[in-house]
Amino acid sequence: MPESPARTLPELLRRNGAAYGGKPAVVGDDRTVSHRELDAESRALAARLAAAGVTKSARVGLVMPNSAGWAVTAAAVMRVGATLVPLSTLLRPPELRAALCTAAVTDLIVTPRYRGRDYLGDLEQAAPGVLAATRDGGRHPGLPFLRHVWQPGELPELAADAPAALAAAPAVADAMEAAVRPADDLAIIFTSGSQGSPKGVIHTHGNALRAAVASLHARRLGPDDRLYIPMPFFWTGGFSMGLLSTLAAGATLLTESGNDPEATIALLERERATLFRGWPDQAARIAAHPRFAAADLSSLRPGSLPAVLGDRDPAAPGARAGLMGMTESFGPYSGYRLDQDMPPDKHGSCGQPFDGVEVRITDPDSGQRLPPGSIGEIRLRGATLMRAICGRTREDTFDPDGFYPTRDLGSLDADGYLWLSGRLDDMFKVKGATVYPAEVEQALREIPGVRQAYVTSMPANGAGGPGAHAVVAAVVSDLPAGEIAAAAATRLSSFKLPTRWLILSSVDDVPKTPTGKVSQPDLKNLLLARAQPA
Repeated sequence: MPESPARTLPELLRRNGAAYGGKPAVVGDDRTVSHRELDAESRALAARLAAAGVTKSARVGLVMPNSAGWAVTAAAVMRVGATLVPLSTLLRPPELRAALCTAAVTDLIVTPRYRGRDYLGDLEQAAPGVLAATRDGGRHPGLPFLRHVWQPGELPELAADAPAALAAAPAVADAMEAAVRPADDLAIIFTSGSQGSPKGVIHTHGNALRAAVASLHARRLGPDDRLYIPMPFFWTGGFSMGLLSTLAAGATLLTESGNDPEATIALLERERATLFRGWPDQAARIAAHPRFAAADLSSLRPGSLPAVLGDRDPAAPGARAGLMGMTESFGPYSGYRLDQDMPPDKHGSCGQPFDGVEVRITDPDSGQRLPPGSIGEIRLRGATLMRAICGRTREDTFDPDGFYPTRDLGSLDADGYLWLSGRLDDMFKVKGATVYPAEVEQALREIPGVRQAYVTSMPANGAGGPGAHAVVAAVVSDLPAGEIAAAAATRLSSFKLPTRWLILSSVDDVPKTPTGKVSQPDLKNLLLARAQPA
């Protein structure tokens, strides 16, 4: 597999600082930091963390919106060998408490306010009295692992006349950094399935950097690129596919904490973005904005989302690979060059697995390997995969051969292309035939005028016997349900056709989990209440 330019995050920061100097590393709402500044500022902040008592055994939570400051702070944490725990700015107090306990967070850096949220107040609500208890390094029974809570800028200053213990902090931090190894934990990233509670996924320096490098060729990301990605840094999409991938490539990351289309267009134009990756629905909103037509976005190139490229890089539906990935694989583990069509007989696939990961298709019940072309559970093994999941034994996480059961359903064809069929939890029977929601969703998304589609099952209300299911769909579109249903009938077998429909104006109307995935229980409740026949 392609080699990472560095084996650990500290090595990568030093390498980039020397190799790329003044080239911007991160352009955020707050400011721009060059690769040299990111290296120097994170090293200085690492010394302040060391002076505050943060050690290699620490797990440091970070609650901040996307910004250059987030990147500097996160880099400082990882430089001293502590484990970074990015925490969602969307978490409510009970969810925040659960995440802090699950990851055994020892130190917390939290922005006081953002978008009307009072995060210190949320923390106090999660565990009343915790701020006073931790002010001097004490403990609170509600959050027993937590020792310190800091706002950005509150760490000890290392002035020239600082006490001897503080004066030694830079040398101590450098020594801690020198001891960081590829096998050491880099970060705990929270994710959840559509049905389950969030889980903390543990990645090491070595596996995370290998995973970031493995996808660079398919994603067409190199040192001359200026990548726009709006996904939050506390999710894999922003942390792995954004920040870590950009650093691994020696490129420039453009990010923002808001989601205003006009502001995004101005950012893309001003910063001469070369790649736009993110949410297709966001790209569609940008393309529909009155400011878009007059904007000079000629710097964007193939490999960006189609909506913002217009007619510059046409592709037939399904011709470009849909990257397949998850938090446990630290981003994409299968794909194809995003600026090229796949072979015609591979349209609709997820391309081929990247170097460093082995994909096995197994019988969900027996775990036995299935032959090419068979649909079964996708299982993963390899050097780019996570080390562990918080609170789970290895036996609870991996199968006897060391593969991780993803609960995704798919197949590998004879040429090694991966085809996604749905989720093991989501598949259901209609008239005795198996329906995979992902297949129906893909067909609906290919209908002109459909921006997004979500498919699930509902009880068939007595039709078809006990336990029978019906296909239902929530569709983001301006088209009437009847028109979408008629178009779907030309693409899908009759048993796969949704019988009830809910037309939504925006993807924001779809219920999500705290980690940003579609909440299947809430989606089912929404459809039960509002879906109607076409």
